[in-house]
Order: sequence, then structure tokens, then C-alpha cells
Amino acid sequence: MPSAAARTPRPTSRAGLRPWQALALERMAGWEAGPFLISAAPGAGKTRPSLVLARELLKAGAVKRVAVICPTTPLTRQWAAAAAEQGVHLVPDAEELTPPKDFQGVSVTYARVASVAEKWARQCSPGTLVIADEAHHLGDELAWGVGFSKAFAAAQRKLLLSGTPFRSDATPIPGVTYDDEGVAVPDVSYTYADAVRDGVCRPVTFIPYDGTLQWRSGDDLIEAGFDTVLTGREASRRYRTAISTELPDGLPRILGEAHKRLLGIRADGHKDAGGLVVAADSTHARAVASLLKQVTGKAPTVVLHTEQQAARKLAAFTHARDEWIVAVNMVSEGVDIPRLRVGVYASAAKTPLVFRQIVGRFVRTIAGRPADMSWLYLPADPVLRTHANEVEGELRVIRRPREDDEDPMGLDELRERRETERSETPEFVPLAADVAPTSQMSLFGGAPAITSTVPAPAPAPVVFASAVPSAVQGDAEEADDDVDPGGLPAFQRRALLREKRHGLVGDLRRRDGRSPREINAWLNRETGVTRVEDATIEQLQRSIDLLLDALTARR
Repeated sequence: MPSAAARTPRPTSRAGLRPWQALALERMAGWEAGPFLISAAPGAGKTRPSLVLARELLKAGAVKRVAVICPTTPLTRQWAAAAAEQGVHLVPDAEELTPPKDFQGVSVTYARVASVAEKWARQCSPGTLVIADEAHHLGDELAWGVGFSKAFAAAQRKLLLSGTPFRSDATPIPGVTYDDEGVAVPDVSYTYADAVRDGVCRPVTFIPYDGTLQWRSGDDLIEAGFDTVLTGREASRRYRTAISTELPDGLPRILGEAHKRLLGIRADGHKDAGGLVVAADSTHARAVASLLKQVTGKAPTVVLHTEQQAARKLAAFTHARDEWIVAVNMVSEGVDIPRLRVGVYASAAKTPLVFRQIVGRFVRTIAGRPADMSWLYLPADPVLRTHANEVEGELRVIRRPREDDEDPMGLDELRERRETERSETPEFVPLAADVAPTSQMSLFGGAPAITSTVPAPAPAPVVFASAVPSAVQGDAEEADDDVDPGGLPAFQRRALLREKRHGLVGDLRRRDGRSPREINAWLNRETGVTRVEDATIEQLQRSIDLLLDALTARR
């Protein structure tokens, strides 16, 4: 039986907590050991109750130190700043688990923990409160998950936080409990619907666009809309045609519609409302930015992972009155731009995790303003439409794989893409598009929701033989968890680059089947590195460029 000091203390001062946050703290009052999962919608405020708990446990002597683990280095500083407001002082990006005098803990990245797991395991004690932010970045058999489990094996309490408590690769998250169907079972759940009902998050209306799309596949010219059932390869090419910047009646038309929507929102009183286009890759982002300049008369902010000032540009846009920002997977966890009201989904990534993270950029509210509707334009792709309906179903459809699951990736399409697009033949060329917004999909009320993703019976695609060749548009593959290293001190930049390299090595492993050892050996040869630990910032950036080239190359 734990001692009285080890039990979670009752509240002292919790003024200003949202009702769900107060309830979460009440639930944790009986929590004395083991993992505790809080699944709460992005923007709902998971940080506040976590730090209030840490403060109260420290004051009662129930824990001796706090360790906050985050995906990126900038997040470690955000957590340290938020903790200071609660009277808890953390050392960001610390090298030791034991904090200096006058500090109560540390905030570090998952990559840092993985690199010092054995050392930290010796420093960890039952009195360490571990807070794992965005815990879906962990995987039972992956480097970050293994390092996390080893480093904090002795910790009595592990608080896991996530708005999306699953992984796109379906790997179990350490410490998460799953039901018989493989669905994560949180100890506290606060869904999007709950947050909208309470005015904590904005409602989102999806506006799918569809029409006639035409592309060349080898010697065949194919014409189809999103209501046509296609094989894996041709479904992917239909989607890429829909987000092509080269077809004037396709994505450019949708950008025009989205801008009209943004101007209307500004005219209605939200004068600094902003728009976000999530692009497929750097080339695509620049082309989208050029189109937006033609539509709006103003050059949008463009945030690319290759730019040294990307993090600063994001921060500047957050506090500016500019209309549009274009990004490539740069707008994810820890990026808070509450003025975003209109979005265009033109990302190559269609996984449930990425989809929910992108939607989460549009649900954040502004103090003193009503939680007005946000709008997201997206191709009427069956996968994306299904994701939207699943989000409405409270994030409970993405399952941990069971042994008898034939395809644990579900809707991610990775298996089909591995089997049908490895050789990238026949050649693909987008030729024409004539699309327009269709009926709206309202995520949390307002406009009617669409419940059928593929009409039946579905029309067959129109195939014409011997299409006239045209310029080839390269593949755009997803790159998870882009992190920009610019504008930071050298040691922080280096840590972020190593983390990014680690993630991209995993992406390439899943794509071409090589082991991490083989990929790292190749990178080290190409960049003149003996060990990753000894790599300079320039060598790490070069290795990232090589990985991105390999991931986006036509094959």
C-alpha cells in the first residue's frame, strides 16, 4: 500500500481550469502508479492539467522531480515556459535527468532520451513523474519507444498525452492499454465533439472538390472523378492530378474559392483571419505560392524544411495579419496559430494521423472571440472523406493490429503503394482537371455530413489509348514530422537534425525495405561521417537532403 505522501494530493488552487481539465485532475486523484493516458483534442489544453498535477505532486512530496518528453526541441522550451507559470522550473534540452539546484525537472526530446537511455535509467527513481507529450511518437519496438521504456523503467508514474493516440504504422505505444479490438483505451478522453460543445475548439466544415480529372498512365489516357473506383496506382495518380498546380481548372480554381471564403470571414469581423495550404513537397509549395500570389495579389508566407528561418517565419505569421501561409508538414504538434480559419489540403500524405494533425490546426480558438466555424477544402478522395467521417466518430476507428489482421495499415494505402508503385511504371502525366466544390461535410454540426464515401454503382474510368506525351510531374511522397532546425543555437539545431534524420531513415526503411543499419552506412559514406554522433550540422543537413531525394525520386 503506497504511503500517504505517495498518493496524489487533493486540489489546492486550480482557478481558471476548464471543466474537462478539472475532471482530469479529479480522475488522477486516485492514480498512484503505472501509465495514465489523456486523449484530448488538439487545442483542448492538455498541458495545463499536466503541470498543475506536477506542481501539486511536488508540493506534497509525492514526487521528487518531473521529466517532460516532447517530439521537438522547441517544444521543450514551450513546456519549460508553461511550467514556470505554474511555479515548476524545468531545464529545457537537458543532458542529465537530475536537474540543477533550484530546478524541479527537465524537458527534453524523445531523441535525447533514446540517446542517453542507459545513463538516465541509472538516474531515474520511483519519485520521477514522467510526462510524455504527443505520446504517439513512441513505438514499442522502435528506437524512441525502446529508449523511453528503458530510461524510465523505475518511474512510478508515467502520464501519456496525445490528441491522436495511435501511430500510422500501427505500432503499439508503450504504456497504452488496448481493448479486444486493438483500440487505445484512455483514462481520460476529451473528444473534438466535446471540445466544440464546450466552446474550447472551433467546428470545422470540410468542402470536398470533385469533377473530371484526366491523366496519362503509360500509353493510356484515363479520365475519372473521385466517384470512380480505381486500383491503388491509378487512385494515387487521380489524387495527384487533383492537387497538381499545372491544371488551371483544378487546384488553382480551388485556391480561388478558398481565398473568397477567407475574405468573407475577414469582412464578417475576424479581420486577421488566416489561411493555410498544406503542400506535397517543396517544389509543390513554391508553385502553390505562385498561384496564390496570382489570386490574391500578395505573396504568401512559405515555410519549407530546407530554409534556415522557417521557425521564425512561422512565429512571425502567427502574430501578423498576412492572409496566407504555405507549408510542407511544418505545421504540426506545438504550432499554435489560432487565427487560421481556412485551409486547403494538398498534402501527399493521407494517413489518419497526418489528417487529424492538419485538421487540428484549424480548431484552436482565440480568447475573447467566439468559436466560429473553420473551413477546409480537400480533394473528394474516398480515403480523405472516410477520415473525416471517422474523426466525427471520435477517433476510435484506428486500431492496433491483431495477429489475424491482413492489412494493419487500414486506410493508409502503404501496402498498395509498395506493391504497385515501386517501379513507378507506367509513366504518369496529369493532363486536365475541371473540378468544383461539392456538398459540404460538417465535422461538428452546421452543414449536413456526408456519410457515403463511394456512390454505388460506381462509374468506370474512361481509358483512351496512346495519349500524347507531356511533361512528367514527379511523385510526391509524405515525410512525417518535418522539423526545421533554423534560427536556433547550434546544439539545438544539431539535435533537431539528428531527430529528423532518424525519422526519415525510418520512412526510407518502410519504403524500400533496407535496414536502418544499411541506410545509415550509406549516408555515412556519402557524407564522410564515421559515426552519426560525430556529424557536423552541415553533414547532418546533407544526409537529410539525400534522404529526401531518395524518398521523392521517381522510381
